[in-house]
Amino acid sequence: MSKQQSNEVVPASGSADDGRAIALAYAAAGADVALTYRANRRGADETVDGARAAGRRAEAIRADVAEQGDLDALAETLSRTFGHVDVWVNNAGADILTGDAARLSRTEKLDRLLAVDLRGTVLASWKAVELMDAHPPASGGVILNMSWDHVLGGGITSDYAQVFCAAKGGVYSFSRALAHSVAPRIRVNVLGPGWIETAYGSALDPAVKQRIAAKIPLGRWGTPEDIAAAAVYLASDAAAYVTGLMLMINGGGVV
Repeated sequence: MSKQQSNEVVPASGSADDGRAIALAYAAAGADVALTYRANRRGADETVDGARAAGRRAEAIRADVAEQGDLDALAETLSRTFGHVDVWVNNAGADILTGDAARLSRTEKLDRLLAVDLRGTVLASWKAVELMDAHPPASGGVILNMSWDHVLGGGITSDYAQVFCAAKGGVYSFSRALAHSVAPRIRVNVLGPGWIETAYGSALDPAVKQRIAAKIPLGRWGTPEDIAAAAVYLASDAAAYVTGLMLMINGGGVV
């Protein structure tokens, strides 16, 4: 992390496991943390407790990143509470694979992903730039967006891969364009996870998981902590000359 105290914003309403790991890793690295939730207040409060246990300030704020009004209110709260934001992580994502969402039609799943993963990332990134320009971080701002490693290879053979590539591919391309627009004052990079042990992975048949792991060069599924370590690096001074990049956290599954 930056040598100066940092304030992080980690919208974690979608990939909650990754969001929790990122928030806790930032707190362990010395950052104050603000995180958002849409419905899972209990999970957000538990993450806040973990960050505070690391000796950092932490706040949970309800916000739907697909709603402009919620993002405006979020920015106002952050300005009032923290003063400025050094790092903004867009990790929110729609779940279309588990629970009732798994039974949605292909079109309904696409609409959800485009609304939250793509539109939400674009709107939240614009709000982050606005906030950072209004209250410039001393060390320069950082925006990290969440994509998917398979957008570089066309995904895999399934309907869900097509809709994920549509949304997450948009996140990747948008982030690269944004990186050019806001340089040099703000760095924009992308996290490209592969097969990660989240709720979806936990629910898979063990034999299926083993077959997937066998195709990954490093021989295992990734963990939320693997994602968090990459997020800490890209937010830190060690990545001061890195922007417009998608860092693949996938064990070599897509190269």
